[in-house]
Amino acid sequence: MGDGSGHGRDSVRRMVFSVAFVVLGTASVGTHLPAVSAQTVSPEQRAREVARIDRERIIRLADAALDMAPVAITQSRAKLSEGGPHDFYSNGDYWWPDPNKPDGLPYIRRDGQSNPDNFSAHRLALRDMRDAVAALACAYTIDGQEKYAEKAVELLKVFFLDEATRMNPSLLYAQAIPGRVPGRGIGIIDTLHLAEVPLAIMAIDKAKAMTPELRAGLKRWFADYAEWMTTHKYGLDEMNAKNNHSVAYMVQLAAFAKLTGDEQKLELCRRRYKEVFVPDQMASDGSFPQELARTKPYGYSIFQLDNMAILCQLLSTPDDNLWTFELPDGRGIREAVAFLFPCLQDKRKWPHPPDVEYFEAWPVRQPALLFAGYAFSEPKYLDLWRTLDPDPTDLEVRRNMAVTQPLLWVPSPGDVPLSQR
Repeated sequence: MGDGSGHGRDSVRRMVFSVAFVVLGTASVGTHLPAVSAQTVSPEQRAREVARIDRERIIRLADAALDMAPVAITQSRAKLSEGGPHDFYSNGDYWWPDPNKPDGLPYIRRDGQSNPDNFSAHRLALRDMRDAVAALACAYTIDGQEKYAEKAVELLKVFFLDEATRMNPSLLYAQAIPGRVPGRGIGIIDTLHLAEVPLAIMAIDKAKAMTPELRAGLKRWFADYAEWMTTHKYGLDEMNAKNNHSVAYMVQLAAFAKLTGDEQKLELCRRRYKEVFVPDQMASDGSFPQELARTKPYGYSIFQLDNMAILCQLLSTPDDNLWTFELPDGRGIREAVAFLFPCLQDKRKWPHPPDVEYFEAWPVRQPALLFAGYAFSEPKYLDLWRTLDPDPTDLEVRRNMAVTQPLLWVPSPGDVPLSQR
């Protein structure tokens, strides 16, 4: 989660697409959905089950995205950014102007209290692009109509490749603190939404619109960003964070490496999961002490569990299954899901203080439930997953959702070519 807009036509465009996303996407919430099978099923069967459940939602969201104007971070400039128009910029969420200073500088920290006046246009543009591209890629996967892939390609080209509008593949000015620092390593968490984009790109890989030049350009962008993440001081700082930030970092790196075929980086992610995240961030009962110590322990615990499960989904292989990995004392992802599940099922069972903000907004359709439900053949996880809201309206919750289209993730990428589902 974060440490912790645009105007005119950009704001209108975001509002229109967000309304379409919410109204169309939540139409199935509370209605009858086919049961999800928890028995041991093949990867192909898992994909078909999720496609059956989400088909109407996917098509409606993709159809809304067809009318979306391309977005780019160059459409909104941050007055306080020390970077250029192609540099992503954001502010630390929990930093506020000092009321005792005439200019408010330097900002002061209020843990857990998000400053609504912080610059967020680049975050919103990135998120809107991800939401649309993911929905379009899923629609192409299940429907096969080229119009969905063509629109996804249009959005991808503007955001990542066109010289006039592309985002630089680095994050030097994210989570800046006015009056203190121009950017920070923890800002890398602001691009968590990019983790779903490589899976969407793989889903439309066989489409006519995906030319060799476009494919190469997109792979090069994500390879460049992954290289920056693993060599720049900001990236190394974030990789070595002691809490959810390092896990969210590895979710991104793993997804980028999947697209680019970088086995060395994939193996780095697996090692960090087994040698650092489970031993150092998980307690014997499956909880995450660093997240429980925050002022929003419920939301942070959910966020951490989801991202740990995403790593298991992205990185597991027949020879190295992170779902079954356990330390000698039993700590592993199975224990972590079992710890939080009762509190996702019934929030009144949460044994810790409620979050200072957004406590009522959680849970939503958490991907950990779906992934673990299949991995452990556990029907109660899948049953709960399908009853939760897939498209929450709360911007804070949406900010912390790496997965919006589970069909792109089930089965884990690489098990079944997405173009063949």
